[in-house]
Amino acid sequence: MFRRFQLLLLAAILVVAAFSTGLTFLFYLVYLGVLVIGGSYVLTRLGLADLEAGYAVNQLSGHVGDRIRVTYTLRNTSRVPKPWLEIHNPTSLPAGLPGRAISLGGRTERSWLIRTPLTRRGHFRIEPLQIRTGDPFGFFESSASVGSGINVTVYPRLEPIPLWRLPAANLDGSQAMRERTLQATPLATTVRPWAPGDAFNRIHWKSTARHGDIQVKEFDLEQTADAWLVLDLERSIQRGSGDESTVEVGVRVAAAVADKALVENRAVGMSVNAHRLAQLQPDRGGRQHLKIMQLLAAVEGDGSTPVAEALVASVPRIRRGMTAVVITASLDRGWVKPLAALRSRGVACVVVSLDVPAFERREQEEAARRAGTSAADSPLPQPSATAQEWRALRHALAEFDITVYRVGPAVPLSEALAA
Repeated sequence: MFRRFQLLLLAAILVVAAFSTGLTFLFYLVYLGVLVIGGSYVLTRLGLADLEAGYAVNQLSGHVGDRIRVTYTLRNTSRVPKPWLEIHNPTSLPAGLPGRAISLGGRTERSWLIRTPLTRRGHFRIEPLQIRTGDPFGFFESSASVGSGINVTVYPRLEPIPLWRLPAANLDGSQAMRERTLQATPLATTVRPWAPGDAFNRIHWKSTARHGDIQVKEFDLEQTADAWLVLDLERSIQRGSGDESTVEVGVRVAAAVADKALVENRAVGMSVNAHRLAQLQPDRGGRQHLKIMQLLAAVEGDGSTPVAEALVASVPRIRRGMTAVVITASLDRGWVKPLAALRSRGVACVVVSLDVPAFERREQEEAARRAGTSAADSPLPQPSATAQEWRALRHALAEFDITVYRVGPAVPLSEALAA
């Protein structure tokens, strides 16, 4: 606006000077100014005329580490070329969507593809496409908004944990290891040739057609231990920052354990003490997987409810025959007894303890690196009090014979959950 005011003021002074003095040179400048400014205005007005534009996103959700593809298309339906167009998609995605400046000839079309990585879980927004044009001198500018905004949900990264096994609950007849059974269960694992006495409803017709002889399904004993996950996101106990904080590592552990349990056809429920205490009823299948991933994509380490209270609130929902998996960075031993009390009700218990001393050391190392000092120049203090609290917690869990997995920063979950 200030630039336009300066331009109008300069034009008015030039016109007054030309008519006052009658100098030919000043009239040439007036004609030249009218030609340049008028041409710039017309060029800007025609810059977005007869222009078709749009963009398409290949997916509206994904996991951290995936890439989404955004395809842009611009089409000029007139014979007048578009010498300068600036295209940009405002977005809250951490990696952003790079813009582009292009030119379009008459009756031409251009398309291009952008691949952007999903680097952080959460809910993000891609705003409508913004197209801007102007004149070469920068006197005028025209812009337009195309399409509508969309929401993109980024789920936590799913890490494979092939050696992770949920223990069976303390129930008579429960099986911790898979065993072949003559009974039909949901766990059909392999096929074999038909033998006398096999029921006809066990024939696997696709394998029969492929092998050329009759194949029947073999079943495993269904493991009775469904899972109930308790993810502790109390604000006061969290350590670290970024992708290797206790919040993000805990969310990744919960996502990996839930995914593994659902693949094994177990029912999975969940409690998360984030901003509010959220609970998901136990269920199995793809729908439950989507519910869990959507919950984990939205939570943050801003809870005010201690993990002991979250356990007490979850007790009525944890039925006999389930396995409770507690994922926490808490060093308070007050929640050990409520967890151990579940064992008398026929509930198996597993604790995934986030190694708080290791997260603190990593946080101190990152702070020293940002400050430009090395470990030799400024030795890092050892969190002895925290380490002692962590050892005391392990001893308290060992007294009740509760399995503990120790997970630290920058450690693959396939290794941490295999010990």
